[in-house]
Amino acid sequence: MSLNIVFWCALWLVFYTYIGYAIVIFILAKLFPYQNTAKVNEQNGAEDRLPRLTLFITAYNEAEIIAQKMANCLNLDYPKDKLKILWVIDGSTDQSHELLEQYPMVEIVGSPIRKGKTAAVNHGMENVKTPIVVFSDANCLLNAEALKIIAKQFDDPSIGCVSGEKRVAFSDEDTVSSKGEGAYWKYESLLKKLDYAFYSAVGAAGELFALRTELFAPMEEDTLLDDFMLSMRIAQKGYRIAYTPDAYAVEYGSLNMEEEGKRKRRIAAGGWQSIGRLLPLLNGFKFGKLTFQYISHRVLRWSVTPFALFAILPLSAILGHWSASWLNVFNVIFLLQCLFYICAVLGYAKKDDPDSSKVFYIPYYFLFMNINVMRGIYYLLNRRFVGGWEKSQRK
Repeated sequence: MSLNIVFWCALWLVFYTYIGYAIVIFILAKLFPYQNTAKVNEQNGAEDRLPRLTLFITAYNEAEIIAQKMANCLNLDYPKDKLKILWVIDGSTDQSHELLEQYPMVEIVGSPIRKGKTAAVNHGMENVKTPIVVFSDANCLLNAEALKIIAKQFDDPSIGCVSGEKRVAFSDEDTVSSKGEGAYWKYESLLKKLDYAFYSAVGAAGELFALRTELFAPMEEDTLLDDFMLSMRIAQKGYRIAYTPDAYAVEYGSLNMEEEGKRKRRIAAGGWQSIGRLLPLLNGFKFGKLTFQYISHRVLRWSVTPFALFAILPLSAILGHWSASWLNVFNVIFLLQCLFYICAVLGYAKKDDPDSSKVFYIPYYFLFMNINVMRGIYYLLNRRFVGGWEKSQRK
């Protein structure tokens, strides 16, 4: 295969993954929206028709935010007699357990040894008896109507999982880490909305998502992206994942790019791991629309596209040098990339500056994200985990 063909394939792959798919799914969602033939209960807003549900929160050393999180939980607009609050404490060494004991409506599941979030989810689900379970991270706050909005989606029998929206809060004093993350999640939210309009969202955000309890299956304890694996395995069973932007969780972005880098590497490693464990979803003959969405929205971004992105620069330089004329498409693309990389370098130089412009921090965050996808391979190959669970304690 000539370098020319490799270059154009790489360029097409990068364009399609980050821009082209958004255009394609927008057109498909407008022209061929999912036709829901299920009869949804018109009175689902009535409290006597709302399902019982469990608000499931995992935590490790979150004592500092328990009071704020519990205040948020108690302010949620959902019938108290139909809402169970379950905290799963994963080997915490702070005062989390003691603080939660002050809330008589809370059920506490505890482990003396930290084993990881996936093990915490597996163990905690043994205590869930309600038909719907809603997962939420300890460090995020939900809007008051979130649970009612999520519960309404399950009136459609084709829905097995519901994903809320993640919103990143930041102030004018925040730096590239939180502002870049905020811009990224705005784009992600748009894609999720279009995915769901066409057929199904592709995965759920761990900050806020729900599922039918009967569809839960224990995951491998070394699973890195528990939210993604849970939701996609439900989609693999033939159910759709609903996306509800009106039900949202708000959290602050990473404190700095070092912390954001750790998070991105872990997510990237989880992406590689998920591709291996969800191989059946690559069968378009069986899963049709879902396979197309899964490959376009997730697989390409988590696998080959970052390598293609960084290959375009040297390939365009080589092909431009080989061309008979200096003014050719390869040199133009090379110069545009140079400009983009210069903006990214300036973004890196100003990563701690709260006044950094989008012109700089978006290119930097974009390249930073793709570098960490590749670093995720090393993370996946070298991670370790330990653990141990004991029986739950009910308050």
